[in-house]
Amino acid sequence: MEFLTDTTTIYIALAAIFGVFMAWGIGANDVANAMATSVGSKSITIKQALIIAAIFEFAGAYLAGGQVTETIRNGLVDMDAFSANPEVLVWGMLGSLLAAGTWLLVASLRGWPVSTTHSIVGAVVGFAAVGVGVDAVNWGTVGTTAISWVFSPMISGVLAFLIFMSLQKLVLNTKSPLQNAIKYGPFYLFMVGFVLSLLTIKKGLKHVGLHLDGGMDLVLSVAVGIMIALLGRWLISRVKFDEKVDRRSHFANVEKIFAVMMIFTASAMAFAHGSNDVANAVGPMAAVIDVAKSGVMAAKSSVPSWVLLVGAVGIVVGLGTYGYKVIQTVGNKITELTPTRGFSAEISTAMTVVMASYTGIPVSTTHTLVGAILGVGFARGIAAIDLRVVGGIFMSWVVTLPAGALLSVIFFYLLRGIFV
Repeated sequence: MEFLTDTTTIYIALAAIFGVFMAWGIGANDVANAMATSVGSKSITIKQALIIAAIFEFAGAYLAGGQVTETIRNGLVDMDAFSANPEVLVWGMLGSLLAAGTWLLVASLRGWPVSTTHSIVGAVVGFAAVGVGVDAVNWGTVGTTAISWVFSPMISGVLAFLIFMSLQKLVLNTKSPLQNAIKYGPFYLFMVGFVLSLLTIKKGLKHVGLHLDGGMDLVLSVAVGIMIALLGRWLISRVKFDEKVDRRSHFANVEKIFAVMMIFTASAMAFAHGSNDVANAVGPMAAVIDVAKSGVMAAKSSVPSWVLLVGAVGIVVGLGTYGYKVIQTVGNKITELTPTRGFSAEISTAMTVVMASYTGIPVSTTHTLVGAILGVGFARGIAAIDLRVVGGIFMSWVVTLPAGALLSVIFFYLLRGIFV
């Protein structure tokens, strides 16, 4: 069948609409995770969370989001399987967006933090396996992705545990916690700035046309880290402390310092999340637009800037309209979060997720963050964790892959019925 111009327009329009729907779901569910710890520990308000998310999600998607988009677009399925009939890919990817978006809508209404990554991967694999055949799926990539879903929460959990233990040793359990918080705070911020900028520079800036090598990337990352540390130091110096001298007000003051530092980690989380998860909406959209425009399967082609833009805008709207439900679950219900605990959880999550974006593996920010919050909980002893809430979250995770796959298959056949 020749591609007629009117179907092309319809496909591109549908891709944009479904893509926005999916991006809205990511904002309502996933970005809420990125912001939940900061809001949960009362470091920032929901309104401030929105502004931070808008800026940094966008930056992350735009500067460092290309790699994961590739994986979702043509890593999970074998493109050659569709060369005979590229329209099948169009219906499948549209169905996947619709399926994942629908599942996210259900989850967000119920306040479950599910993984947008799982929903879209389940959906893409589902339509390919059922609509085309089991051979159409790149099981190798799917395997790597699945393994990363086991390891990413473990890695971030261990990191969060270690960071929180170091905070206890250097700051909380010392004779003068306040002085030590002021002293060591900027070092933690340096670590955040350094790791994130290094990974972004190494991976993300290629398609902006910046190529740094010969150690320049290290130099620049150190510079960014130092700048962030100095900015943090300046902000800490402006914190108004309680004048009381008893031990409790000491801790209240320490938490105030970490509340300031969490503005940085929240930004880092949003950036990390943008770099990894915007691909979940943008990948399928890019694939549809590709085929619709050219009528053939392109193995590699650049993601149009406006597609990233659509993804980023959809995300911010989703967070603003519905994100607060999931923020309540993650921020308040798993374990009681104070700024020091939230800080530890967010640093380790941001690092783990950006590392994954660097390798192009679509990990789940949701998992990684819940893993980190559990890590902090373990540092305080198992009694500190609300295991009932954790059990519920794990259940909704297990359901996500098959739910995405099933919905995707249904939508795939519906779309095929409409367009054939």
